[in-house]
Amino acid sequence: DVFEQPQHVGHKKIEFHITTDIPAVLQINSEKKEKNGKRVHLYATTEEINNTGFGRIFPAPSSNDKMETEEEDDEIPSEFISRRDLEKNRLSREEMEKFSVFKNYEPGDPNCRIYVKNLAKQVQEKDLKFIFGRYVDFQSEVERNMFDIRLMKEGRMKGQAFIGLPNEKAAAKALKEANGYVLFEKPMVVQFARSARPKQDANDGKRKK
Repeated sequence: DVFEQPQHVGHKKIEFHITTDIPAVLQINSEKKEKNGKRVHLYATTEEINNTGFGRIFPAPSSNDKMETEEEDDEIPSEFISRRDLEKNRLSREEMEKFSVFKNYEPGDPNCRIYVKNLAKQVQEKDLKFIFGRYVDFQSEVERNMFDIRLMKEGRMKGQAFIGLPNEKAAAKALKEANGYVLFEKPMVVQFARSARPKQDANDGKRKK
């Protein structure tokens, strides 16, 4: 009897040695898999060691949160305004009603160009790029070429701008998120630009005269 007890203790020590050799990160997963037998347990740990990043995907809620934040980071590079900042400095519908510039507001017919008015004197093209550049994929040469900012600084068109975006969807998103954004203490009025080119030509003709 005296000799049998140490033998059992020795077996138990061997089992514990195996678990302590496993990295601490994998112990939680290994404990869950002990029910399936030692062979499965050892196989799982070696598989996890080979795929070090695999364990992070297991918790569904946290992985979804990470995916959302990653998508936001990918969608909005640091050189452009974030969605949170847009929302913070944007007027609510009730607040917009107090401003005369929003009284007869209509978004207009959807197209890939937007019209911005009620801009402060300090506004520069880089400020508009900082806001509306978030709707452009600068890795795409096509989208880069389509992104166009025309800020009017003189004459009757002063304080207004036309911004060309890659597509109608991007323009609609820009209008929805940026309309009422307060830039230099003045709320921007964002609408779809009138796509009638002849009118622009006519205006050019008048100026020439």
